[in-house]
Amino acid sequence: MRVLVVEDEEPLAEAISRGLVAEGFAVDVAHDGPEGLWRARELGYAAIVLDLLLPGMNGFGVCRALRAEGNWTPILVLTAKSGEYDEAEALDTGADDFLSKPFSFVVLVARLRALVRRGSGPRPATLSAGTLVWDPLTRACWRRGEVVGLTAREQALLECLLRREGGVASKAEILDEVWGPDFPGDPNIVEVYVRYLRRKLDVPFGLHTIETVRTLGYRVVPDAT
Repeated sequence: MRVLVVEDEEPLAEAISRGLVAEGFAVDVAHDGPEGLWRARELGYAAIVLDLLLPGMNGFGVCRALRAEGNWTPILVLTAKSGEYDEAEALDTGADDFLSKPFSFVVLVARLRALVRRGSGPRPATLSAGTLVWDPLTRACWRRGEVVGLTAREQALLECLLRREGGVASKAEILDEVWGPDFPGDPNIVEVYVRYLRRKLDVPFGLHTIETVRTLGYRVVPDAT
């Protein structure tokens, strides 16, 4: 499978490229935003590894342009920045995942393979469960016409659940998709964030849509009371 690496630091781009080739990927490299955007538009890739701080056009601009054109190739963003607000900004542009420098190459490969498995098919304009609606592109959430403010991590958890269309997401699956396969913390963080979502999405409306399935995980049930 062929991937595109857009990174202006040439030694890093070369190191990523060599490592991915060793893992069985075919790799193209671009060192600035305009070239990366052109390649992503004109050539077919299984995924894109995209730095944010690029000459000519930054990674935010590249990602926004592709998504506005309906190009849903999975994008893994690399950045020297860190923190929840920076992660939220990357996700708001339409990126699928986020990795801060310095990063583990093993983790990069694991996340890239996960994105490739997810695929690049057309995405629905919105995801919903009854009166609960989520827009993956704008990262907006609302219920009964009322906008609900969510943090970047809460957004990722909600999307993970809604994309299963009523199917159960196990704790392990949630950890992998929302926190990443390298997450070193307590797995009970999943329960903590499920509670956060319930307080914002269910309690104010007298509903119970995020359901615990004993021993299996969690699922979304439309407008259950």
